[in-house]
Amino acid sequence: MDLRGTRVVVTGGSGFLGRKVVAALRARGCAEVFAPRSKEFDLREKSQVIALYKELRPQIVVHLAAVVGGIGANRAHPGRFFFDNLVMGVETLEQARLHGVEKFVGIGTICAYPKFTPVPFKEDDLWIGYPEETNAPYGLAKKMLLVQSQAYRQEYGMNAIHLLPVNLYGPGDNFDPESSHVIPAMIKKMEEARLAGRDEVVLWGDGSATREFLYVDDAAEGIVRATESYDGVEPVNLGSGREIAIRDLAPMIAQATGFTGRITWDTSKPNGQPRRGLDVSRAEREFGFRASTRFEDGLATTVQWYRAHLAERAQESRAHG
Repeated sequence: MDLRGTRVVVTGGSGFLGRKVVAALRARGCAEVFAPRSKEFDLREKSQVIALYKELRPQIVVHLAAVVGGIGANRAHPGRFFFDNLVMGVETLEQARLHGVEKFVGIGTICAYPKFTPVPFKEDDLWIGYPEETNAPYGLAKKMLLVQSQAYRQEYGMNAIHLLPVNLYGPGDNFDPESSHVIPAMIKKMEEARLAGRDEVVLWGDGSATREFLYVDDAAEGIVRATESYDGVEPVNLGSGREIAIRDLAPMIAQATGFTGRITWDTSKPNGQPRRGLDVSRAEREFGFRASTRFEDGLATTVQWYRAHLAERAQESRAHG
């Protein structure tokens, strides 16, 4: 699919990943790329989803909008995470069908995989068990977008695809301790400890869980490549293919931030899913995507961005003080 001259809506396009996807689409020559905010169109409301399609008239929709967070946020808001994500997906895809959208790119989540999926996670294993309990409501809500996409392809011949990005990181990530994921949470803790001269940081779990991380620019490139070149019924993993134990991640972030104190594990807190590591061969085979950012380089860039962001906020605070 030649994206030049097309009209594209990216829901969630002003978010962490969305901004990168919008930039990548514009670089491909899309005529118009829209990134509507929730205050303009609340995707939980059918009437507002209809209004979005009537006003913006997209040929392609990339559905990134989601209510997301780390383990703590998922435990605190399982009902909200289930309802908001489910309703947004159902209405956005249904109205895309009714308004004649040429292609719908659904963005799912790694949280949709069963708790004890064999590593590396293969897309065919999505249905072999129940997701990890702390994020199951979110994971299952997003998984229904896959079911809906496949059902609509079968009944209506709709070109709807489904992508499964692994944990993302990079500049512009969410560093709010109430809702952030593991890398920004660790960077914030260690940077604050370093600046305050503290000799200890306390991290959740026992460090035994593993995760895979994908740099945000790489994720955006994978999504755009799939939009151009993938029309299959099967879901596709987007990842780096590198599994990292949290106990190994912590010293890497300590080194990147310059924190030299001790790391203590709070084993009263949950680990989340025991292991996460993806089989990324389908993405490479189907649309030539392979992550290109070395993890250590991506971490260093993220830390640099966070420090610059803190300095900018401090300067703004002084200016208004």
